[in-house]
Amino acid sequence: MVGLKLFRAGTTKSGMTEVTPRLAEVEADAQGLVEAHVEMLLGVRFLASEYGTGPLHAGRIDSVGLDENGSPVIVECKRGVDAGLINQGLFYLAWLTDHRAEFEHLVRDRLGTQAAAQVLCGSPRLICIAGDFTRYDVHAVREHRRSIDLVRYRIFGTDLLDLETVASVSGGSSAVRRFRGLLAVTAVEDGQSTALDELAQALDETLLGLGDGVNRVQRKTYRAYQRLRNFACVCPPQKFKHVVYLKVDPKETDLIPGFTRAVTGLGHHGTGDLEVRLRTPRDLDRAQDLFRASYAAA
Repeated sequence: MVGLKLFRAGTTKSGMTEVTPRLAEVEADAQGLVEAHVEMLLGVRFLASEYGTGPLHAGRIDSVGLDENGSPVIVECKRGVDAGLINQGLFYLAWLTDHRAEFEHLVRDRLGTQAAAQVLCGSPRLICIAGDFTRYDVHAVREHRRSIDLVRYRIFGTDLLDLETVASVSGGSSAVRRFRGLLAVTAVEDGQSTALDELAQALDETLLGLGDGVNRVQRKTYRAYQRLRNFACVCPPQKFKHVVYLKVDPKETDLIPGFTRAVTGLGHHGTGDLEVRLRTPRDLDRAQDLFRASYAAA
């Protein structure tokens, strides 16, 4: 059961009324609610609903989308607990792996040629949304080498939705090793091998340590740290510094020349409107509040 308790103030003599959580009336309601706001809730651009997998697989994927990093996303929704949810999702992931060209064609039709060119078909994600999960579900996803998120939902009143990540596993460990190699090579070329490499390691540990369920996703030009959505994107070092992009509103931040700057509307690798430049461990320390704010917003 969800541990969150929600109260509405000033509606009774005691001053507080508890808002009781509930599940959707029917499964289609949960799916429709997620699909209508999937980019805000999950950082996923919507492609199709009830997508048919053809006569051989003979199934219909609840929702298909593309995340901020170009990874294909399958979203499966269940009203309550469903013992077959993860296996069903894995079945559809296998279908997607075998039908990359079809998925890229779908992206091209819905989002355009540029989006289709950025698709990472080798890094698909499965997001399972349900009323609850068992301990066996949590154990099962941790045994898989796939990117899987288990998300528990609750509806409060008529207009509040709670999403809680129960388990999150990334399948990108090899990509992480390649990125670390890139960091080391670049640092050597810049003549700052030890300092930049140590700073890169400290940055990686800091972002992963912000909370449970942080995954790393490797793109060619950046590495994303995400919960359900990206909260930080780290580029390879340049000119003796690491550059990080965060999901923080620059208008709500005191910008410091040489340390932070607004990049809203400016082209850059990764996602986020606030650029943070890290040159020393001290810079990493003073960026902590910005990291936490971005993580909380994801």
